[in-house]
Amino acid sequence: MAIDWKGVFPAVTTKFTSNDTLDLALFTKNIEAQIAAGVNGIILGGTLGESSVLTNAEKEILVKETVKIVNGKIPVVINIAEGSTSVAIQCAKDAENWGAKGLMLLPPMRYKSDHRETVQYFKDIAASTKLPIMIYNNPVDYKIEVTIDMFSELASVPNIQAVKESTRDVTNVTRMRNKFGDRFSILCGVDTLALEEILVGADGWVAGLVCAFPAETVAVYKLAKAGKIAEATEIYRWFMPLLELDIHPKLVQYIKFAEAKAGIGSETVRKPRLILEGEERKRIESIIDTGLKNRPTLPEFHSL
Repeated sequence: MAIDWKGVFPAVTTKFTSNDTLDLALFTKNIEAQIAAGVNGIILGGTLGESSVLTNAEKEILVKETVKIVNGKIPVVINIAEGSTSVAIQCAKDAENWGAKGLMLLPPMRYKSDHRETVQYFKDIAASTKLPIMIYNNPVDYKIEVTIDMFSELASVPNIQAVKESTRDVTNVTRMRNKFGDRFSILCGVDTLALEEILVGADGWVAGLVCAFPAETVAVYKLAKAGKIAEATEIYRWFMPLLELDIHPKLVQYIKFAEAKAGIGSETVRKPRLILEGEERKRIESIIDTGLKNRPTLPEFHSL
C-alpha cells in the first residue's frame, strides 16, 4: 500500500492492563473508534504511544494487531526513535516484516547530531527500506531541527515523502511550500495549530486528542478542507482547551485521562509515568469534563 499522506493520522496511545501488560481489547476498541470516525492512517509508537518504555516484542504485537484491525482500509505507520543508525535500520526492517506500511522517523535521539549527520542518518535508514517515510520535525521537544536546507538534500530520496511539522512555527508550512511545492506532504503535528496550518496548506494532521475525540478531529479537518471555515472554527474553539493538553510534558497522562473519560481508553500508564493525582488531577479533570459537557453536535462531515 502506497501512503497518501493526507487527512487525520492519530498518534495512538498504548493501552496497558493493571498488570502492566498490553490491553489489546481496549486498544482494539479505540482503533475501531478511529476507523469509524474516518481517520486516514494509524501511527504507533510515538511519544503518545509511550515508545520509550515498549519492548520490541510489544511493538511487534501492536503492529500486527493493528494491521489485523484495519484490514487494509488505512495504513499502519510506526515511529522510529533511536540513537544508533544500525538499530534504527533494524527497526525499519522489523516494521516492514511485521506488516507496517510506513515509518515516522525522528532525528537521532540523545546525541544532538549536526546538519551533515542528521541528513546522513535519514538517508541511511531510507536506503534500507522500501517503506515510505514521514520525517518528524520537532526541535522543541527533541532539540534537532530538520531545516529547509536539510530537506533540500533529502528531496532526492524518493521514499522520504512527508513531514510531521512540529516546529510550532506556522510559517514553516509556507516556507516548505515555497521551496518544494508539493514534493513533501506536510502534516501538522501540534494540535493547537492544526486549523491554522490546514488553512495555509497543510495536507494532514498527526493528532493527539483524536485519541479521545476522533469524530471532532476528523470533522475539523474535513470541514476546513471543504472550505466550511466557520463550521470548522466553531468546533475548533470548543476543542482548544482540550487540544492544549497535547502541548504539555504530561501529554500522555492527560490524553489517556481524556480517553478514559470518553469511554475509549484507560488512564493506565507505564512507569516512570504515574497516573495523575491531587490538584493537577482536579484541574485536568475539570477541563475534560467541561469539554464533554459542552461537546458540540457535529454537522455531517463524512461525505466531504
